[in-house]
Amino acid sequence: MLKDIVAAKALDGHRLHLRFEDGAEGVVDLAPQLSFRGVFEPLRDPAYFAQVRVDPELGTVAWPNGADLDPDVLYGRVTGTPILQEHDIHLAH
Repeated sequence: MLKDIVAAKALDGHRLHLRFEDGAEGVVDLAPQLSFRGVFEPLRDPAYFAQVRVDPELGTVAWPNGADLDPDVLYGRVTGTPILQEHDIHLAH
């Protein structure tokens, strides 16, 4: 299902507005999902979080320190669809 992110904008409160290559777009609140430990610790600072960019090679969002997020997970959050479709579940076991 890989859908690349083509645009990202940081919003207040550790939220991102994302647009995907298929036209789907929406806002994802990352505060509840991020532990802000390890490579994600700098993202706690709103000014650093605002440095988000789209990495066209990875097709996802990334920050200057190399932190990035899974585009499939973000797509699922934006669209409300599960990462695995029902017909794919048997492949995961």
